[in-house]
Amino acid sequence: MPKLVWDQTGDRMFETGVEKGVFYARDASGAYPLGVAWNGLVGVTESPSGAEATPFYADNIKYLELRSAEEFGATVEAYTYPDEFALVDGSAAPAVGVKIGQQSRGVFGLCYKTQIGNDVDGQDHGYNLHLIYGATASPSEKSYQTINESPEAITFSWELTTQAIAIDGFKPSATLIIDSTKVDVTKLAALEALLYGDATEPNGDATEPASLPLPDAVISLISAV
Repeated sequence: MPKLVWDQTGDRMFETGVEKGVFYARDASGAYPLGVAWNGLVGVTESPSGAEATPFYADNIKYLELRSAEEFGATVEAYTYPDEFALVDGSAAPAVGVKIGQQSRGVFGLCYKTQIGNDVDGQDHGYNLHLIYGATASPSEKSYQTINESPEAITFSWELTTQAIAIDGFKPSATLIIDSTKVDVTKLAALEALLYGDATEPNGDATEPASLPLPDAVISLISAV
């Protein structure tokens, strides 16, 4: 067995940034058919919870240990949000330009990208695509202040909870991460054409609108021979 070596050139990896956020409302069939760009995305803090250990004792020793179900949550911070997001954030639009709050909250999906870096390529080594399913958003706090000599843009923040969905051969999950440094380039491009829309028209319009494929479809696409 070869001797372990630390911090070799190219092995000093890190992850940074967040960009290319996409919001997908879920329809009545459980699909996420229409994505819209989320401009002004500042940060996403992933907050898994659960998986807590419960020990059981017998014969004066720890006999076994069981863990509770794990759940995925997140905090999203942004300067703004798509109009479509308001419809799952407890708002309704009774007239153009008018919003009312305290309405029903819908379920949605989210996609965003983080950069993978190393000591050779800097921040451009690759990226991770993060896919979130079955999310709902809690009301956000909004703090408005007078404009002064040091003006700041207001940021919005939402706490997300999720409901895991079925994945063939695995436990249900609400998240997938696709690593561009390990996935076939052609398959990754095909996935991104689904996530971001396939813009093949001369004017840049998407012939196929952006959509969020379900986990089984993503895994099938990436693992296809």
